[in-house]
Amino acid sequence: MNLFSLLNARRAAGKPVRVALIGAGKFGSMFLSQVPHVPGLEVSVIVDLDPERAREACRTVGWDSAQIESTNFTADSTKATSDGIEVMVEATGNPAAGIRHARAAIKAGKHIVMVNVEADVLAGPLLAEEARKAGVVYSLAYGDQPALTAEMVDWARATGFRVVCAGKGTKFLPAYHDVTPDGVWQHYGLTRSEAQSAGMNPQMFNSFLDGTKSAIEMAAIANATGLDVPHNGLQFPPCGVDDLPHVLRPRAQGGILEKAGMVEVVSSQERDGRPVFRDLRWGVYVVLEAPNDYAADCFKQYGLKTDGSGRYAAMYKPYHLIGLELNISVLSAALRKEATGQPLSFRGDVAAVAKRPLRKGEMLDGEGGYTVWGRLMPAEASLKAGALPIGLAHKVKLKNDIAHGEVVRWSDVEFDAENDTIRTRKAMEAAFAAGR
Repeated sequence: MNLFSLLNARRAAGKPVRVALIGAGKFGSMFLSQVPHVPGLEVSVIVDLDPERAREACRTVGWDSAQIESTNFTADSTKATSDGIEVMVEATGNPAAGIRHARAAIKAGKHIVMVNVEADVLAGPLLAEEARKAGVVYSLAYGDQPALTAEMVDWARATGFRVVCAGKGTKFLPAYHDVTPDGVWQHYGLTRSEAQSAGMNPQMFNSFLDGTKSAIEMAAIANATGLDVPHNGLQFPPCGVDDLPHVLRPRAQGGILEKAGMVEVVSSQERDGRPVFRDLRWGVYVVLEAPNDYAADCFKQYGLKTDGSGRYAAMYKPYHLIGLELNISVLSAALRKEATGQPLSFRGDVAAVAKRPLRKGEMLDGEGGYTVWGRLMPAEASLKAGALPIGLAHKVKLKNDIAHGEVVRWSDVEFDAENDTIRTRKAMEAAFAAGR
């Protein structure tokens, strides 16, 4: 609870926290919109494939001409590790770029805030270990759901509660797994022309819809908290906030979980498409268990919604503000030398699964595309199956036919074993295969 006072002290000493942002898309723009309102925090370098687009993003979010003129807009990512930068924010969404940028930051002695959860799930445990050895912070991005959920898990454990389940809400129906970019906008209540005029990327938005992004975020949470992932993938049960402790408890107690200590995503839609009452579409939650009868009595006395036994309760945050909250990660890394969540083990992985029958010679097009979606798997099971990570299922050619709904394996695709991203992933698998 002292970030603001620590920042004020740095400001008074004439030592502002200087940040480099890589990727001025929606998340980056939301972060940039807050910067002028936080004296002592400066974004001095903004790296983007289109620097002029990044300048326009700053104008759009309210930067004045003086602030824009004093900022280095560039397409050269090496500028993000220049002298004076303390924290790099990686917000490209590209797994290969994210890994490359994170390693550059670590090598240069800069803290890294990884908005790029795709890169984190692909190789985060290894990157975080490299950062710890280098004496810098590797952090999940506060404002995004993995960091917010990890914070709630940490709160529950530090207060003495057993974490039964944790995760987030989203809009989901089982049929969404097969949706392609051609059909995505009807599920958002938009026409294609409306989406195009707003500059919305259909493949990116489809990754939110088809379950891939949820799988990636739950893998990040599992790897950061040590929670387990469902053996058969996410169930996406329809569930409102009042029913969290009833639905998300072990099957032995009447819930849907295979055991306590899992991650799961709840849907804001009933299976027939009706809206869930008091849904958690935009929020995060943790289900906890009272360690004794006294604590269970306190749940009742202080109005917590519980299951019928009174021992399971839930805490939740109904919204997340994405990049508007990212300063918490940046300042925590710079001023406290603490991460707002980071992978500590390799427990969850996300495998590419065929959206339709795929034929030998076809090119995969990655998350949110026409060919595959991402299924959450226990890391041990993914490695045993030789599953192809969704983060590497882009621009690779199939060597075999794949049935609809089947997992794509490394043996099914042509890949360059000397590619830096693939080598990093293989190194991460080797280092963390035991789940440590």
